[in-house]
Amino acid sequence: LGRSLGRGKLDLDIVDYPGEWLLDLPLLAKTYREFCSETLERAREPRRTAIAADWLTHTSGIDPMGPADDEVAGRLHELFSTYLGAARGGSLSLSMVPPGRFLMPGDLAGSPALTFAPLDLPETGEAPRDSLWALMESRFEAYKDVVVRPFFRTHFARLDRQVVLVDVLAALNGGREALIDLEVALGEILASFRPGQSSWLGQVLTRRIDRILFAATKADHLHHASHDRLELILRRLTDRAIARASFSGAEVEVKAIAAVRATREATVRRNGESLPCILGVPQEGELLDDHLYDGKEEIALFPGDLPENPQALFRTPEPDEPAFDALRFLRFRPPPVEVTAEGVSLSLPHIRLDRALDFLIGDRLA
Repeated sequence: LGRSLGRGKLDLDIVDYPGEWLLDLPLLAKTYREFCSETLERAREPRRTAIAADWLTHTSGIDPMGPADDEVAGRLHELFSTYLGAARGGSLSLSMVPPGRFLMPGDLAGSPALTFAPLDLPETGEAPRDSLWALMESRFEAYKDVVVRPFFRTHFARLDRQVVLVDVLAALNGGREALIDLEVALGEILASFRPGQSSWLGQVLTRRIDRILFAATKADHLHHASHDRLELILRRLTDRAIARASFSGAEVEVKAIAAVRATREATVRRNGESLPCILGVPQEGELLDDHLYDGKEEIALFPGDLPENPQALFRTPEPDEPAFDALRFLRFRPPPVEVTAEGVSLSLPHIRLDRALDFLIGDRLA
């Protein structure tokens, strides 16, 4: 993008890439054994066992020391990818689902570099030559060489400002475990933003990321009175990771935003009480209280109250406390584009997109 200014021209290179690709960044510092151990440990957590059952059962019957076999590798990859998709989608909304390209392979679908999966490896020893273990390990390393490193060389290494869009509402829908999972994912990603100088990524990142914006998306799905609390939740999700990482001189900001505002606000009286609600058209297929929306019906919705103290979302509630896992946020259709009497299309409404841009590039426009 170029913008003419009184003192010359500002040139900005903007790179937009899926958040799933960021999940691959921590893999650069991991061995295949570490990847297997961490992935299997997560899959055996109570929240994931049901969706991981087919893959875990199949994996338990596979001998890593057995001969390398493309069909066996392909079947393991298929079951593993199905598990990752189930963890990411549906009602769970889990975030720790690397490798990211398994969820959106694009033109790499079917490539040997993507056709691998974790194995239940012994605690010690090396992969025997021509074994399934050796095949999977070589493909894991190829994934880093062919998929991950080129992405960071071409794009990530050139960035000095970063926006991380975080779907906090989806994690809230998923409950406490989904929030904790999101916190772990953000921690791993942030740890990779400021690598040690001896690491491979430290040698590649010739430009320092000096501003990072964490944006809680879909702020329009809440009444504005809850936006401050949404920002507090996101700050709680990132504070520990920021404290652990070495962000020398980097400015970090948290904002609740909506690039397109899909709702309006209203106050509804119910049983003598005024409730701050939002008005909008839920997307087709959204479900609330056994009502399936068709994408045409406008509703007034009280989305619930977020807690004043975000820590309440991360601990197991006492028996007499309400369970915040019961919160439920719907997805809404964007509004139609308004056109003036002269036939000019107006821009879509937003929430704090201007403030986000000011934080990211405002100093360059001064």
